[in-house]
Amino acid sequence: MASNQTPSMASRGVTSTVMGTLSAPPGTRRPTLRDVAARAGVSFKTVSRVVNGEPGVSPGVTARVREAADALGYRPNAAATALRRADGRTGTLGVLLDDVGNPFFAALLRGIEEVARSHGIAVFASSTDLNFGCERDMTRAYVARQVDALITAPAEGDFAHLAQAASEGTRIVLVDRPATRLDVDVVLTDNRAGSRRGVEHLITHGHLRIGYIGRDPSIYTARERFAGYVEALNAAGIPLDMTLVRREGATRSSAADHVEALLSLAEPPTALFTGQDLITMTAAATLQRKGLQYDVALVGFDDFELADLLQPGVTVIAQDPHAIGRLAAERALGRESTAATNVVPTRLIERGSGEIPHPSR
Repeated sequence: MASNQTPSMASRGVTSTVMGTLSAPPGTRRPTLRDVAARAGVSFKTVSRVVNGEPGVSPGVTARVREAADALGYRPNAAATALRRADGRTGTLGVLLDDVGNPFFAALLRGIEEVARSHGIAVFASSTDLNFGCERDMTRAYVARQVDALITAPAEGDFAHLAQAASEGTRIVLVDRPATRLDVDVVLTDNRAGSRRGVEHLITHGHLRIGYIGRDPSIYTARERFAGYVEALNAAGIPLDMTLVRREGATRSSAADHVEALLSLAEPPTALFTGQDLITMTAAATLQRKGLQYDVALVGFDDFELADLLQPGVTVIAQDPHAIGRLAAERALGRESTAATNVVPTRLIERGSGEIPHPSR
């Protein structure tokens, strides 16, 4: 797999993952269909049929054409091929994610790439930083480039740009969060159930005052994870205490401030549930710095690198972004006509921090 960037795309933060060989050196003439036809000893039209997957060519001739193409290093022009193909497909897939450098979305993108590679599909990926305007503009840019499908983690907005793309024939698959009033495929993590399971795990170890630190409630995943926290408390008959809740931990500094504030309460929580990997890492570091890592239990949503090497190891509700990416790509490249919502389950990984009992035990 080779990665190339055109200046126009690079200036907008677009990376291109393209299947195939590297481009020829500057000044080298690329082989053409006529070159292949001459080497294989067949007509130009026969080569065109083979390249475009059209019927009417015997297996023997097809093999001869492909051998000639491989020997010459011929690669079809994707744009020209798409114009000739009856179905109009370009063999490209657009991907829009919050941040392709984030470990979660990087793993998700890897899953997409693996499926795309097996189908000979080129993948274009871009970060939106949860900016609705950026997402809208990049959606339009990908549609203008005639991608066969678009996989996107949508920002909050009216989703008119996605509805327009779908109406024009672009297959849309949403990941990580749905879009209201949009009948397209969706692949999600079981955020609510996973969060509930994590909080229930703390309750089984005797904790009744459980602090919650999550992201802004305008984000779908943040809302679902907080809902799971509330459900777990309700099921256990524990009243919701909003003094134990912080829902704007989007950065390391803000997350650290929230942990400090909760631990400074007159009656601090004996356990913390954190709704995102960055918040969990910050909470673990803050507890370490204050020497409370063996006194305050901690369960975080989403796994992160080196979580098992901390002392104690951090107990997490782990997502499977790789599986989400693969499933999203399969839906994007499949032929299913009915849209479906697919939920990928989470799993609890016990490493020590979530098993710290209540002090009274």
